[in-house]
Amino acid sequence: MRKLEEVISKKINPLYYGNRVLLPFMCDILKIVIEKDIITDFSSSKKGAEYYKRETYTEIYFHDYDDLEDYVTKYETIKMIIVEAGQDVFDFSNHIKIAFHVKEKHILEMELLNDNYLFIE
Repeated sequence: MRKLEEVISKKINPLYYGNRVLLPFMCDILKIVIEKDIITDFSSSKKGAEYYKRETYTEIYFHDYDDLEDYVTKYETIKMIIVEAGQDVFDFSNHIKIAFHVKEKHILEMELLNDNYLFIE
């Protein structure tokens, strides 16, 4: 299982296929901001988003978006607050802010966000 630090240092890119995102590490997702939507409910209600922690990666489905490439342009991002697998979700110092930029077909570029980055809390 890869850690977030390894993914960033080796520049291993997340992938997307339509409304599905594959993160190359395991994590719990606390919040997603995509376009005008703020998603905090990840139940399998077929609205918003849901995610699954697999053995070596995290898989996210965005139910309200058919193809992320149609909604997230190069000037927009998908922002998330995550906690890496194995870390205490109740310790705020483990909450990590990241953004994803749609690049070439099926590739997302991941960026760690600092505290100065505007993020809707």
